[in-house]
Amino acid sequence: SGHNVVLEIQASIPSTEETPSKKPMWKGVVVAYTIVLLCYFPVAFVCYWAFGNSVDDNILITLNTPKWLIAAANMMVVVHVIGSYQVYAMPVFDMMEMVLVRKMRFSPGWKLRLVSRSLFVAFTMFIGITFPFFGGLIGFFGGLSFAPTTYFLPCIIWLTVYKPRVFSLSWCANWFCIVGGVLLMVLGPIGGLRQIIMEAKTYQFYS
Repeated sequence: SGHNVVLEIQASIPSTEETPSKKPMWKGVVVAYTIVLLCYFPVAFVCYWAFGNSVDDNILITLNTPKWLIAAANMMVVVHVIGSYQVYAMPVFDMMEMVLVRKMRFSPGWKLRLVSRSLFVAFTMFIGITFPFFGGLIGFFGGLSFAPTTYFLPCIIWLTVYKPRVFSLSWCANWFCIVGGVLLMVLGPIGGLRQIIMEAKTYQFYS
C-alpha cells in the first residue's frame, strides 16, 4: 500500500507525449502488486488454515519452531521496515518541515531535519510500544481510512470522469472494487473493535 508515495514516484519519471510516464508506472504497479500477491496471500491462507482464529497479528509469534527460521524471518522484517519506513514517512517529513520553516520560521538545514525526524520516529515508536492492541487499532482505523482511499473512492472518481458504458468490462471492474471496498470499510472496523473488546482483559501496556 504505497499509494501515499505513488505520485512522488511517478513525478520523478521522465514523461513526453511519445512516452508518457503512465506506461512505465503501470508496469511497475503491476509488478509490485504481483509480488505483494505472491508474498501475502499464501501466508494469510496457509496460516489461517493451520491455526484458524488463534493466529496472532504477527504470525512469527504464533510459530514455535524452528527457532533459527523464526529468528531469520524477524531479521528480514527489521531490514524491510528500516527501508520501507523511510519511503512511507518521507511525505510526512516534507510536510512537517515545510510547516516548521514557513509557519514557525525555523531555519532549514540538516539540524532541523535531524531533530524533527528523530522526534517523529521516537513518537511513533512510543505509540507502537504503548498500545499492545495495535493490531486491532490498525484493523479499526484502517478499515475506515484505507478502504475508501484505496478501493472505492478512486473508482467512483474514475466512473464520474470517464463515464464508461454500463455493464462494460471497466464499469463492472470498478463496481466490483467499489462493493468490495465498502464491505472492507464496514467489516474491518467491526473485526478490529471485536478483537480489542475480546482481548481487553488481558491487555497490559508496554507488554
